[in-house]
Amino acid sequence: MRYGISIPNMDDPTRLVGIATTAEQAGWDGVFLWDHLQFVRDLALDVVDPWVTLGAMAQATERVRLGTLVTPLPRRRPWKLAKEVSTLDHLSAGRAILGVGLGEPAADEYGAFGEPTDDRERAALLDEGLDLVDRFLRGDAVRHDGAHFQVDAHLHPSARQRPRPPIWIAGKWPNRGPLERARRYDAFVPIQPDGQPAGPEVMAEAAAALAGTDCQIVACAAPEVAPSEYEDAGAAWLVDSTWPGMDGWVEDLEGQAADGPPGR
Repeated sequence: MRYGISIPNMDDPTRLVGIATTAEQAGWDGVFLWDHLQFVRDLALDVVDPWVTLGAMAQATERVRLGTLVTPLPRRRPWKLAKEVSTLDHLSAGRAILGVGLGEPAADEYGAFGEPTDDRERAALLDEGLDLVDRFLRGDAVRHDGAHFQVDAHLHPSARQRPRPPIWIAGKWPNRGPLERARRYDAFVPIQPDGQPAGPEVMAEAAAALAGTDCQIVACAAPEVAPSEYEDAGAAWLVDSTWPGMDGWVEDLEGQAADGPPGR
């Protein structure tokens, strides 16, 4: 099992890059950024662009995988996102991972900007956008006339990884939509309906549901659950994080990065 640390894209971006370099030195396998515009508006946190910050992380590190957990694709232009991912993949010499989902909170991340907040509408945007991102990253010439996007383009360069960087699908368990979406891609990141990390029993159920596919399971670490329990349940990755907004949360995350993966 591999271990990742997921960093809220909040606070000073230079400090966030420092957390990534510390994590690499301490033995983590992946460094991921949240992807928010304002997160929870009332918290008034300093939210920075994840892709610019990931580009800086790519230049400051050599080994760790880099990406987002998760990018809310329904509020993104798929071609713009594909260009960002492919650029990160080249900057990092083939270490990019794209995590996608509906994104939350819907009111502050979508509605505040005039974007749709309905889950079904966002799911339709996610599915159509994912198909486009997949094809762009592979280097395909794309002609598409869909319900939400009309495209006739061939983006260069394609991503460095072949056939493209891994795409991870996050979704609430036990909703079937995210699980079926994950079957077409590389990994499934199940979370509880309340947004909290899902336990090993959910990982085992998800792994059983995805048996016979190449889709891996990515677990988000829950407090007081041993990493070995996630591994035994079939998780290929265990990703840990810290909730932002509380006093000292960045310092806590820096210490977490320096301590190294909990299972090693």
